[in-house]
Amino acid sequence: MSHNIKILPGATVCEDCTLEGDITIGGGTVIHPRVTIIAEGGPIIIAEYCLFEEYSTIIHKKSDKQENPPKPLFIGAHNVFEVGCKLESPCGHIGESNVFECRSFVGVDVKIGSGCVIGAACSLNAPQTLADNTVIWGSEHHNREALEKQPSQMLQLDFLSKVMPNYHRLRKPNVHKRQTSRQSQEPIKA
Repeated sequence: MSHNIKILPGATVCEDCTLEGDITIGGGTVIHPRVTIIAEGGPIIIAEYCLFEEYSTIIHKKSDKQENPPKPLFIGAHNVFEVGCKLESPCGHIGESNVFECRSFVGVDVKIGSGCVIGAACSLNAPQTLADNTVIWGSEHHNREALEKQPSQMLQLDFLSKVMPNYHRLRKPNVHKRQTSRQSQEPIKA
């Protein structure tokens, strides 16, 4: 498996995490130590401002009906993956502003909208699509619609991006924003 890891400026990625395959990590995203992200079935694209806490695992699984080129797993902005959660997906899209609480599990045939909460220790194995703002909780996996929007994690992300370099070795960004071309810097003459 090739290792094509792209880290955009502003991302905080600890060296002590496992990143395998073709992975793009957006700016402002924080990846704690002991996180595992494996892109065995195709690329994983992580949008900006996501938070991956310790021991969370994301696996883009190979599918029996693998397309060529393989479809990427796109993880939208502002998602939170709490300690020990696990997400397995053969392809698809994870919406924005979702919270995967501690030790939650999302199986291969589950599609997640935006603003969803998968409760602590909840396990979603059956094929299903979670509509936007769905909350799953309890040992019986009850669900309901969220009454209010998920709070922003921006303060926590900002704090972590400042504090983590003091305690952990970080991977450096390896993708830089494009330089503006010389033509676009010159004023337009009328």
